[in-house]
Amino acid sequence: MNLDALNTGILGPAFIAGLLVLATHVPLGMQVLKRGIVFIDLAIAQIAGLGVIAADMLGWEPQGFAVQIAAVCAALLGGLLLTWTDKRWPEVQEATIGVLFALAASGGILLLADNPHGGEHLKDLLVGQILWVSYGQLVPVAVLTVILLGFWFGLRERLGRLGFYILFAFAVTASVQLVGVYLVFASLIVPALACRNLGARRQLPVGYALGASGYGIGLVLSAIFDLPSGAVIVWAIALLGFALYVLSGQGRGAAR
Repeated sequence: MNLDALNTGILGPAFIAGLLVLATHVPLGMQVLKRGIVFIDLAIAQIAGLGVIAADMLGWEPQGFAVQIAAVCAALLGGLLLTWTDKRWPEVQEATIGVLFALAASGGILLLADNPHGGEHLKDLLVGQILWVSYGQLVPVAVLTVILLGFWFGLRERLGRLGFYILFAFAVTASVQLVGVYLVFASLIVPALACRNLGARRQLPVGYALGASGYGIGLVLSAIFDLPSGAVIVWAIALLGFALYVLSGQGRGAAR
């Protein structure tokens, strides 16, 4: 146990990164759960990661503008493809999303097959490096988050399938490079699951509070016990979500 590791200079940007991810992912997650396309974030995140890996193979600067464009373009192509499959074969959309995820994940492995640091790249993509986030990285993400939230809360009823998938692609592309695939999935799905039996007006604020608590507790525990932050935060969000569901009147009966 190392209490000296509680450095606000490191944990502060990481926590803000988590809040920015939650800002878009909690409301999007509730819509994803409603549509029954739970694994869409994994697929889009993996496709965005494939774009990052391809850009890295071309020798582009890891944090450069070109890499961001590559990730966004890859995610948008994935979103457009899922829009088409949703119209063409809506009854198997969840299965299609799963296949797309598997193809993107295996594609990343193939691209990194000859890279001596391939295993490390894959780990960073999945678990993320949230403790290495700087305030400078958060500024463009914060601007994008405000824009996406404006579209979501202002035009949600008029977005349609295409608008939803495009907005989702931008949100996930930004977040996966901050916190990794696993935390993106946890931030999207766990608050939505934990709050699904609450009243409509309570779901969003409770979901935000749950996610923020998970990030805060996870960061503190990972720092004190010197554990991988992304993995600890995923567990913290999941355990808090389960506790919330069980302690609610609706979840108590299901937990027996």
